[in-house]
Amino acid sequence: MPKRVGLISFLFLCSFLSVSQPVNAQALVPHTVQLDAAKLEQQGLVLAQEAAQLAQFRQFDLAMPRARLATQLAPNSDKVWFLLGGLYLQSQEFEKATEALQKAQSLNPKNAETYFALGSTYFQQKKYQSAIAEYKTGLTINPKDPEGLFDLGNAYYMLGKLPQAIVEYKKSIGYKQDFWPAVNNIGLILYEQGDIKNAITQWQQAITKANNAKQPAAEPQLALAVALYNRGDKSDRQRGLAMGEAAIRIDPRYADLEFLKENLWGTRLLSDTKKFLELPSIQAALNAVPLSEPTGE
Repeated sequence: MPKRVGLISFLFLCSFLSVSQPVNAQALVPHTVQLDAAKLEQQGLVLAQEAAQLAQFRQFDLAMPRARLATQLAPNSDKVWFLLGGLYLQSQEFEKATEALQKAQSLNPKNAETYFALGSTYFQQKKYQSAIAEYKTGLTINPKDPEGLFDLGNAYYMLGKLPQAIVEYKKSIGYKQDFWPAVNNIGLILYEQGDIKNAITQWQQAITKANNAKQPAAEPQLALAVALYNRGDKSDRQRGLAMGEAAIRIDPRYADLEFLKENLWGTRLLSDTKKFLELPSIQAALNAVPLSEPTGE
């Protein structure tokens, strides 16, 4: 980008200007260019903004070097370190993400988002106890954050602490009524516990909330489709098949069992889903939609 090229050229020029040159055998004190720290910091913030914009378009290979340079120019900005940590997290460079986010924490220990991001770093490394500690600290700063509560619920879920997970999911919904992922995950827990009827109710509510928010959601639709089909009634099976085909059209990634496992689908639901995905009509729907191209969420 022009701003970045201009900055590098400026620093490169300064390195030459600071070199002394002998004139007529006289000792000469070299003239040094004084770098304006405030301007450099401002330029660092501009670079960080560019990196954030690139990240929004998933151009992480272009965003990363800008963010790294931004931390050099604005080393006292917690927001810049937070951005860099988020990019490392997106790239699954967890050690670097941790270092950057901890730096952001040291600069601004009152930013809940930093704790939530660091918690996500630990969560992705399956360090669930460490993730819980970070989520809880973030929630002491912002106790009404629905995403933070949801993340805490997920960490409890992974540790098998299902009652605590449901408590956090319900808190999350209390602060954000249309937050369908929390409703969906309560359904996941209930299904594994054999409470199919209430799991179905949760997924129906999740679909309604997602539709009301104009965010068609493949996950609760597919989960509900599987549950209805397995209930055995002929009309339920027909509804299940139609709903399953629709879910795949929204986001075909949910036809991947490994992807479902990453999204916390349990053993019982995965087993039932595997059979469901092998049905001829579902296979036909899968063949009609490229797996790499989500069409909805």
